[in-house]
Amino acid sequence: MRLTEWDGKVALRRHGIALPDAVLIRDDAAPEGFGNAVVKAQLLEGGRGKRGLVRRAEGDVPGTARIIRGILGDAAAPLMLEQPVAIAQEIFLALRVDGTAQAIEILCAPEGGVEVESGAPPLRFHLLPEAPGAIATALRALRTRFAPDIAARLARLALRLARVMVAEDLESLEINPLARLADGSLIACDCKAVRDEAASFRHDTAGTALSAALEEAALTPLERRARDQGFQMVEIPGGRVAMVTAGAGLGMMMLDLLGDAGCPAACFMDNAQGGPAETAPQRFAAAFEMAERPNIDAVLFYTTLASRPLKGRVEALAAALREKPSPKPLFVGLAAGHAALAGYSMERAAADLAAVGVTALEADPHALVRRLAEAIGARL
Repeated sequence: MRLTEWDGKVALRRHGIALPDAVLIRDDAAPEGFGNAVVKAQLLEGGRGKRGLVRRAEGDVPGTARIIRGILGDAAAPLMLEQPVAIAQEIFLALRVDGTAQAIEILCAPEGGVEVESGAPPLRFHLLPEAPGAIATALRALRTRFAPDIAARLARLALRLARVMVAEDLESLEINPLARLADGSLIACDCKAVRDEAASFRHDTAGTALSAALEEAALTPLERRARDQGFQMVEIPGGRVAMVTAGAGLGMMMLDLLGDAGCPAACFMDNAQGGPAETAPQRFAAAFEMAERPNIDAVLFYTTLASRPLKGRVEALAAALREKPSPKPLFVGLAAGHAALAGYSMERAAADLAAVGVTALEADPHALVRRLAEAIGARL
């Protein structure tokens, strides 16, 4: 779950991280003492500064709020007013869970701010927040790019934030800029955080109410229907192929193969935490509905089965096709292990699908994508 800056800073404030004073407003009124505040749009994505969505009020909060809401096209958009900070140095600091290393990776650069991507690559190192000598590990790494006194402050803050990551079940946390003041103290002037949705039950939903409301408002009708039916779907602008898969790893692989072939996917599907065991019919219905759009050139279905019976998946696809034929060319790939084939062969699957108009199957995902690209024409 992506968090707005406001919700992310609510979490940081719980752990005593230094932040500028701030309030959330839903009208144009400025609370006392916030007349010269920085006015910030609350979104679930970055790049606000370049879009003019972060502005100094200069004594006119109502006027500044109207400008930002005008850019957003939402007269009721929530805004954060934050007291300005006298920044001596903008530092980039980010943390992410590195599943391969089973640690938290720290990224830090002396030049942060809006143009952080144009600077030198950030310093990177791993940290285990409860390991003996963790702060010494951070200090050794940070002293290669920062003066000793700033490196020491950053090492302590990095360790605190790593512990916040664990306590708040965050997958990533970015502070850009992390402001160094003239006295050397550090204050978080921004916050982008992503929480593991599977851990949401451990946290008070009131603390992420704004993020949840924005996430709900951003869903397309198909994405909302998929959620209500028990699976996740993300529509991808500019895609040409309505893709049906199950499992995040397989779906990401097919996204990459389609993109490399010049036939980008128009959607991504995944199982939902705690969702029903079978949602194949609902996924096919969503893909076929998407395929009615003029920008969609094909439908692709690919699945691999280790123990779940292949017969059930084939019957679900056949039933969907009998109810509503695919509006665009359909490309099907099936790979099944020994247990999945028990009592039902791949030859039988091919025959059952041929009866509803599927004339060719591919077990190799590369071959499947090549066949699709040749049929609809790649655009590289």
